[in-house]
Amino acid sequence: MTSATRDDRGLFEALIGDGRPLLLFFGLSIILSGGFAVFLAGTGRFLPHDTAFLGMTAEDLCALHGCRIVHFMVHDRVSFGGALIAIGVFYVWLAEFPLRKGEAWAWWLFLVSGLAGFCSFLAYLGYGYLDTWHGLGTLLLVPLFVGGLAMTRRNLHERRGIGSLFSPSVKINWKSSQGLGRLLLLATACGMIGAGLTILVVGMTRVFVPQDLTFMGVAVDDLRAINARLVPLIAHDRSGFGGGICACGITVLFSVWCGRSSKSLWQALCVAGLAGFGAAISVHPAVGYTDLTHLGPAMAGGLIFAAGLILSFKPMMSSSGRFFGTNKVVRRGRRGTE
Repeated sequence: MTSATRDDRGLFEALIGDGRPLLLFFGLSIILSGGFAVFLAGTGRFLPHDTAFLGMTAEDLCALHGCRIVHFMVHDRVSFGGALIAIGVFYVWLAEFPLRKGEAWAWWLFLVSGLAGFCSFLAYLGYGYLDTWHGLGTLLLVPLFVGGLAMTRRNLHERRGIGSLFSPSVKINWKSSQGLGRLLLLATACGMIGAGLTILVVGMTRVFVPQDLTFMGVAVDDLRAINARLVPLIAHDRSGFGGGICACGITVLFSVWCGRSSKSLWQALCVAGLAGFGAAISVHPAVGYTDLTHLGPAMAGGLIFAAGLILSFKPMMSSSGRFFGTNKVVRRGRRGTE
């Protein structure tokens, strides 16, 4: 074997590479977790540790109040699963495209969004239910996240700080259809962040809004009378869902603000939107929770997001390197932009 054909890399060196494979696997793991959450919730069953914590099965709980308590929990868990899938799609896109090019903003977005998602796990301090399976899954993902970020940091073309997230690459022409599409996508992302934080805080404190209790046909004291651990379990679902939406909103916001107009970005937005909004909206009529004051914001967000995708379709799918609302080509190099 000649030196030209000899490969002296170790196995782990070949698999891990520049660190992006770790982040790709991290993103894929998030997608699989979300898919599993949607599937399991769709069966109407609880995880074994949920059953152990409550001391009752989903079938036992379904026999009470027309099964609406279980249906409410299913609605939370399906929505959470959709949010996880959306986040995972963006993590895969960030690792494969902007991080491959060494763009600093993508690294910082991975860090900020990931920390927001991981830290939402600590919301259990507000409602008192430590989900050991969730905790174990988090611990298994942390090495991928930390290792991937540590290795990819060395390959960034620009050693810029977190300020790279707040600087759009070009001046945006907001009066153009492309600029309007960008504005709608950004507005939706901001709405997701606000909604996620609201749900997270409510989950840690009040747990329910009036529409939730009306749908279930119970008061909070009724839930506590059924099982003293039921409200903390539901609070865990609510807080996790809120943290997922918030992390997803952060990821969408800065991907649209900083990312190059490209086919891959539009496709990531489309797939993530279908997963996130599709799960959150479709589960409501499936379980019979159709109160418009509750469902309306999600439907409005989905419509605004879809309009943004439609307006940005042509410029993003027909060009690479151009941004929303401009024909100027911008390339990030070692000395900034050209």
